[in-house]
Amino acid sequence: MRKQGFTLLEIMIALSISGIALMVVLQLFSANLKNISLSEDYVLAATKAGDAMRAIMDRQDLSEGSWSKATAEGYKIDVSIKDSQKERTQNLKVKLMEIDLTIHWTKAAKERSLTLKSIKVVKKNRVSPSLN
Repeated sequence: MRKQGFTLLEIMIALSISGIALMVVLQLFSANLKNISLSEDYVLAATKAGDAMRAIMDRQDLSEGSWSKATAEGYKIDVSIKDSQKERTQNLKVKLMEIDLTIHWTKAAKERSLTLKSIKVVKKNRVSPSLN
């Protein structure tokens, strides 16, 4: 005659299944936290890069060149400006300046970067031809 209840083996199997399910849930939660942290880093970097790009686009004296600067928050910003489409704009009073801005940062010993590109129309500095 069997009494009502669970055997030790049934309880151990139920605990094992519960433990495995709990581990899967915790791993998914951990992966989501990692992805949230990574996306937060990209949002902060994109904000910094956008601010730097707006500052460049607001300048009236754009000329070809490149430079780098480091921020207090640990970002490194590389900027390159070059004259674009010279053959198409040679007879115009304006020229196109291509701006490449790359922001770099390190998170958990891994280097990450984000690149923004833009083009700005600027007036050409016309030099009068010499009459010599």
